[in-house]
Amino acid sequence: MTPSVRTAPRSTAPRSLWLLGPALVAGVAYLDPGNVASNMTAGAQYGYLLVWVVVAGNVMAWLIQYLSAKLGVVTGQSLPEVLGTRLRRPWARRAYWLQAELVAMATDLAEVIGGAVALYLLFDIPLLLGGVITGAVSMILLAVQSRRGARPFEFVIIGLMVIITVGFVAGVFVAPPDPAGVVGGLVPRFEGTGSVLLAASILGATIMPHAIYAHSSLARDRFGATTAHAGDEAVRTETSRIRRLLTATRWDVSIAMVIAGSVNLGILLLAAANLAGVEGTDSLEGAHAALAAGLGPVVATFFAVGLLASGLASTSVGAYAGAEIMHGLLHVRIPLLARRLVALIPALVILGIGVDPTLALVLSQVVLSFGIPFALIPLVALTAQRRTLGAWANRVWTTAAGIVASVLLIALNGALLWLVLTGA
Repeated sequence: MTPSVRTAPRSTAPRSLWLLGPALVAGVAYLDPGNVASNMTAGAQYGYLLVWVVVAGNVMAWLIQYLSAKLGVVTGQSLPEVLGTRLRRPWARRAYWLQAELVAMATDLAEVIGGAVALYLLFDIPLLLGGVITGAVSMILLAVQSRRGARPFEFVIIGLMVIITVGFVAGVFVAPPDPAGVVGGLVPRFEGTGSVLLAASILGATIMPHAIYAHSSLARDRFGATTAHAGDEAVRTETSRIRRLLTATRWDVSIAMVIAGSVNLGILLLAAANLAGVEGTDSLEGAHAALAAGLGPVVATFFAVGLLASGLASTSVGAYAGAEIMHGLLHVRIPLLARRLVALIPALVILGIGVDPTLALVLSQVVLSFGIPFALIPLVALTAQRRTLGAWANRVWTTAAGIVASVLLIALNGALLWLVLTGA
């Protein structure tokens, strides 16, 4: 190791700050239009009832995103790449890729529709044209990632995250929620099938499969592969490097989840405090109109701008994740821009045939919730294996927490499926 690596302690903080970013990009997935639709609908229909779902989902999301990033940092591979090497049979890889791809398409559907709705609210642009514009802008953002690399892409996405945060949280300060209602909403409970559907939708929007896939690849792209088998000195150097990266990653994930959790909770509280019982607020357009009537056009405009930034940022991250899923599992590398163009088609079809945008958003989040076990269970299993992560494998309590989260999520999805199929 050269002396320059060990000296200049005064620059440690700036260098550590420079390591932040991958989690903030992955965290945009937690602020996509599907989140807005699910949380807004939950607050408008059930008040503060599902506050506990948002909080619990965000706590679980912290653990899940950290494990995903740790896998990428330590192995130098994404989760799809690791699974692509472990799933030896071609049919198994293809089957796994198919479900992951369907989840990614549901994600893309939500994000493009959200951007189209925002453009309609802001500029009265028809939904289909708005979807085309959203897709075109997302292709420009992906071009930044393809040609400029990870860091400039992170700066652009983080900038959009700032706009999202301001846009969605501003209304909470104008019309604060009832503190007693918020506290009461922390008690876990449901009220009928509809609340279970929305709870699964919220979790599908909070713990998103494509964010799990994407975070591991974002960490890989930023920090590269390990060199832990190159000799004793290299091992010591790499051990120190990984330890530092994981410390920075914990901070990165914590900051991202605090932002995402606060915004999601803010959306639900805004609806619970101001839209409960207001007719027509089960749609984004109706919620926007109700905000304009109740809190003024400025708050409503902030909301629409936040929704637009949400659609643009999250659809770019979703396309990135979809390309990584295909490459890791099928060993096929399709250019990001080409994949973005193909994945845009289903969303444009939905917009073109006139399906209710808010209904499509909420149902897309339910699809995401069913994809969670396929991403979460392998993640927990792989990060618990010493043959995968060596000395960085999960501790017992970490694995136990991952198992508990997996069981809870799978149980909720199973209950949802049963209630929907039986019509209960």
